[in-house]
Amino acid sequence: MKRQIPLLIVIVLGFIFAIHTFVPHKVSSDFFDWYQTWIKAISPFMVLLGIMSLTMVHSTKIKRKVPNWQYSVVTMLALVGTGAIGFIWGTQEGTPFMWLFKNVQMPMGATMFSLLAFYIASAAYKAFRARSAEATVLLIAAMIVMLGQVPIGIKISKWIPEISSWILNVPNLAAKRGIALGVGLGMTATSLKILLGIERTYLGGGD
Repeated sequence: MKRQIPLLIVIVLGFIFAIHTFVPHKVSSDFFDWYQTWIKAISPFMVLLGIMSLTMVHSTKIKRKVPNWQYSVVTMLALVGTGAIGFIWGTQEGTPFMWLFKNVQMPMGATMFSLLAFYIASAAYKAFRARSAEATVLLIAAMIVMLGQVPIGIKISKWIPEISSWILNVPNLAAKRGIALGVGLGMTATSLKILLGIERTYLGGGD
């Protein structure tokens, strides 16, 4: 019953929301609004579940002294410290919590985001090396597109911005739509497997 009841809830609610999406009705709309209200009510328990999971994972790493377990200590201290500061002084403007957010969290987020530029440059260097005909086409197209996005491109040739726009709007857009169709079909297939009870890995056990 521990697996059958959650499976039944997922299947019933899944079909209800699918019907609501394709055949909207006042009854289903009212049920959806009621469901959204309960989602907001139980969201604190979801946060609590996430905190418990985080604590269990990192406490296990600390006890077993796995490689880089010191980072788990920092994570746990940050979790407990930030939570305690928020409960004691609140989360309004001017509180220590907001000071931590603006002077620690935001700079770290900006640093992580800025590192993407180096990863992109490294990936571009590896991908754009003309080792084959396909890589050569990719390299030429990338150079044209990049030149078309900066003022120096039109100074080199008036055709570069036009060719860049054509590459983005024709072959690139066609590939993006193909990928989007593939992702949509994959999502539909996975959703049907979940609704029909074929896909049950989210229940645990691996079957």
